Amino acid sequence: MREPFERVVDDHGATVLRVCRAVLGPGPDADDAWSETFLAALTAWPGLEEGTNMEAWLVRVAHRKAIDVVRARARRAAPTATVPDRVSVLGTPDPDGDELWAEVGRLPQRQRLAVAYHWFGGLSHAETAELIGGTPEAVRRAASDGIRSLRRTYRTGDAQEGGAR
Repeated sequence: MREPFERVVDDHGATVLRVCRAVLGPGPDADDAWSETFLAALTAWPGLEEGTNMEAWLVRVAHRKAIDVVRARARRAAPTATVPDRVSVLGTPDPDGDELWAEVGRLPQRQRLAVAYHWFGGLSHAETAELIGGTPEAVRRAASDGIRSLRRTYRTGDAQEGGAR
């Protein structure tokens, strides 16, 4: 028997939001991609095969929804400077960690996507390679280079006191 959809949202919602934020940055676009991911998942829910790897499937749906947002950004006017009432902290390793997302956003696109889908989304290098193109070895290298760059540039409160992590 398939688990209830609500449990899927509870179990994988944070992972999906981390992927959306890694690709789109924190804020309303990532939140919208998260919502669109679960709306699409709910629509497809009755037809999914038993035993589907829900996390991998949801990360793939999130990838497609995030790409939709990137494409929509290119077609619309620049947003205003108004600040949203509140940004969700669901799936954020550090609720005050806008610096982390800014550092992820500064990574070259291939590294950012490899980090997003492999490290934040939990996909294998082979699954990530299917999403972004290339070989699993190239994705492994891009993810490794991205993590190395983040370790070099991102500093947490502990790291600032006692050296880089």
